[in-house]
Amino acid sequence: MEPAPGPQEKYHLITRNLQEVLGEDKLMAILKERELKIYWGTATTGKPHVAYFVPMSKIADFLKAGCEVTILFADLHAYLDNMKAPWELLELRTRYYENVIKAMLESIGVPLEKLKFVRGTDYQLSKEYTLDVYRLSSVVTQHDAKKAGAEVVKQVEHPLLSGLLYPGLQALDEEYLKVDAQFGGVDQRKIFTFAEKYLPSLGYAKRVHLMNPMVPGLTGSKMSSSEEDSKIDLLDRKEDVKKKLKKAFCEPGNVENNGVLSFIKHVLFPLKSEFVVLREEKWGGNKTYTAYEALEKDFAEQVVHPGDLKNSVEVALNKLLDPIREKFNSPELKKLTNAAYPNPSKAKPAEKGTKNSEPENVVPSRLDIRVGKVISVEKHPDADSLYVEKIDVGEPEPRTVVSGLVQFVPKEQLQDRLVVLLCNLKPQKMRGVESQGMVLCASSVGEPRQVEPLDPPTGCCAGERVYVEGYEGGEPDDELKPKKKVFEKLQADFRVSEDCVAQWKQRNFLTKLGRVSCKSLKGGSIS
Repeated sequence: MEPAPGPQEKYHLITRNLQEVLGEDKLMAILKERELKIYWGTATTGKPHVAYFVPMSKIADFLKAGCEVTILFADLHAYLDNMKAPWELLELRTRYYENVIKAMLESIGVPLEKLKFVRGTDYQLSKEYTLDVYRLSSVVTQHDAKKAGAEVVKQVEHPLLSGLLYPGLQALDEEYLKVDAQFGGVDQRKIFTFAEKYLPSLGYAKRVHLMNPMVPGLTGSKMSSSEEDSKIDLLDRKEDVKKKLKKAFCEPGNVENNGVLSFIKHVLFPLKSEFVVLREEKWGGNKTYTAYEALEKDFAEQVVHPGDLKNSVEVALNKLLDPIREKFNSPELKKLTNAAYPNPSKAKPAEKGTKNSEPENVVPSRLDIRVGKVISVEKHPDADSLYVEKIDVGEPEPRTVVSGLVQFVPKEQLQDRLVVLLCNLKPQKMRGVESQGMVLCASSVGEPRQVEPLDPPTGCCAGERVYVEGYEGGEPDDELKPKKKVFEKLQADFRVSEDCVAQWKQRNFLTKLGRVSCKSLKGGSIS
């Protein structure tokens, strides 16, 4: 039997791979006296994806350090966050989260009997908790509540009051769960500092806060439940895992915003203490790394090829996902999954005489729209009105796109520009050059005709998903069938608002960083 770790060793296990700790002295003082009580909470919104293995591997560390760990399924928070989980689906999604999180923990060897599982609504609807929400709302300013939720609560043009309550509830959870510390991503930092500021005003103690770095998604941006291309779902088939990893951003020698490397660092290494790069003998054969830094150094120096790295992650990841897939293959859990996350493209059409948003199957989530970066622009060799562009959309190779923009946009204004690209049209030849997408542009209504490419928000990365507000979920079609005219039916309701925001039926085009817009063509069409 191994001896119990001492306070210093416990501190190392608890804090390794974290980006920041608030309250280090208090943490060490508690560890010298007794075991740490800590909680991790997750709002039961979109389907958990493979980045959830990051907090799971830290929970394994906490247990090794002897911590008493509580996992909170924050169902009420999911509803308050701009109704990301509709009330009628709240119970179903919470049950889905309970099953999938437990399956993840079992797949990495975490003993469930050492964990305490709690639902937010188990205590957040009590008289005492509700009174504390009112007490807190009497001392918190609107400015501080909005600022605290800025990185976590969905930001929309007309925010709901519920989003201002969210940070206060998360702060109160620390007191009602009777913990010493809260663990979360660094995107929670403003909520953590909010809790440290306001809990003492109610007579409650300030807690320790532990923060993981945000793991980049496969497109190089934050892995997001609402951005399909940025993440691998826990129930994705092996062929889907291969397809998504193949498209993942993993530039040779580039270790910045590399989601594939980050997954190895924060999930695979902590679980196994090693990582094996699989490759053919002619390229040097398999190589085992026992330190992440050595792997990162070899990748930076291009000793390790992105293709070999992706193949190796695919094998390791499928080993983690296999037991989860097997568990969710039962009829009961299949039924739960379909009920908790109904496919919007399979929604029943409205009955005659009732209000409905669109005909059956024709919904914006079927469009694969992404942020693209124009790498090169040339005139078409056989057509004076056409450009031939190479556009990076987060795939291993840039796409060739033919656009009729010569008369409207100077070549130098397109070069290195971020654009919005429809990626799942059937490729077609335009005067002998195959076009693999369509650059979406705003067009003026009257004459003379003006055209402006749509602009993603500043700071977007190539490959980030663009979606219509309210249609974040759902997988886009692999390829839109021309005979079905799905794009044409949706495009009929594309418009530019009076404040130059791209919209479908008055719902904004968005990325995770905000609204898609154009420069000046108010009230224009989009094509």
